[in-house]
Amino acid sequence: MLARLPLGYLLLMAALAVVVGGVAVQRCMRMSKVTTAFLAVSVGCCLVMTAVGALSLGRWNERQMLVVYAFTWTGLMLGLFPSRKLLAAYAEDVRRGVTGNRFVYPVRNQVAFYASVLVMALLGAALAI
Repeated sequence: MLARLPLGYLLLMAALAVVVGGVAVQRCMRMSKVTTAFLAVSVGCCLVMTAVGALSLGRWNERQMLVVYAFTWTGLMLGLFPSRKLLAAYAEDVRRGVTGNRFVYPVRNQVAFYASVLVMALLGAALAI
């Protein structure tokens, strides 16, 4: 359904997902190297997914891949939202050079993360058809 939109709208949707993710990572971590790496990885993932769709290596075309990418990346950001304070504290320890801290990621945050990514990926796949 969403894959029938003009390509410009789909690119805008994917770009918005990347920008929202970059802003969220910068606000949480406050580390420009991490934000730059996150943006590079997200753009790389988008390009690879679009290339796979364009080459018809799978059953999805590039428009459908852009929809799935935007929804999945949004799910990733929504899934990291509950653990933003924990990640900010960890980033602060890294900035101060504190070593020996063992980072423990609570199970409830893991469940929220996995569930959010899975639900948004399935929703994106359903809306891409």
